[in-house]
Amino acid sequence: MGKRAVPQRRRRGRSRRGRGARLLLPVLALIVVSLGAGAALAHYNGEEQADNAAPPTAPPSPRATTAKPVTPPPKPPPKPAPEPSPKKPPKKTVVPRSGPGTFTAAQAAGAPTGTGGALRRYRVQVEDGVDVSAREAAAEIQRILAHPRGWAAHGRGRFQLVSGEADFVIRIATPATADKLCLENGLDTHGELNCETTAGVVVNLRRWMLGSPTFAGAPAEYRHLIINHEVGHEIGIRDHLGCPGPGRPAPVMMQQIKGLNGCRSNAYPYDEDGIYITGPVVS
Repeated sequence: MGKRAVPQRRRRGRSRRGRGARLLLPVLALIVVSLGAGAALAHYNGEEQADNAAPPTAPPSPRATTAKPVTPPPKPPPKPAPEPSPKKPPKKTVVPRSGPGTFTAAQAAGAPTGTGGALRRYRVQVEDGVDVSAREAAAEIQRILAHPRGWAAHGRGRFQLVSGEADFVIRIATPATADKLCLENGLDTHGELNCETTAGVVVNLRRWMLGSPTFAGAPAEYRHLIINHEVGHEIGIRDHLGCPGPGRPAPVMMQQIKGLNGCRSNAYPYDEDGIYITGPVVS
């Protein structure tokens, strides 16, 4: 019996140690798990804090701290604005006082103008040595006589520009030559006026180029008055007319260069409604 009891005690001793080890293992495992979870939690919190923290500021580069600031080159001063060139005064029209007394005829012709009255053929001449083209002057006079407010448009005659035989001549002459031609017919024009003679119309070059100081219009418009007035005498209107009333248009047969007496300057025999512009007879 003693031999059997010894082994039984050994088995009980081994059994106790086995139970103790078995009890200790779960405790150790729990400790290990707790330690691992704590490390993991610490590692996670560290990462989260690292993620939320502001990124570290990079240290300035040596070049940025030692280089001198770059100063842009100074801008060149603005160029001064060019001074405006002084305006040239308008070229003064110089009208020669006299000429040779010889004339060049315009080599030009046209169709008759007008619808009633006798046909009157005219020729245009310009004194030699002056700055007026005979051909251009003839074309301008042709347009004046064909104007819708002129004589021909209202049955007071028909006119035709010709270069040969003519019923009358329209001469553009220097003041001295115009005075001479007009005086041959007893008319004193004082170097300023135009006239109508037995040979035709004499136009003072000064009036043709400069117009009149009493006329409110350009020289080109005043030329209408010259031709209409003198051709009016040529077709038989002998009398000069006066102003019909203050503010009214002056008759074309009024000597407007001598004063308007309250009228408005006017270069046409008829108004825009086709009514003849008349006034009291003065001479």
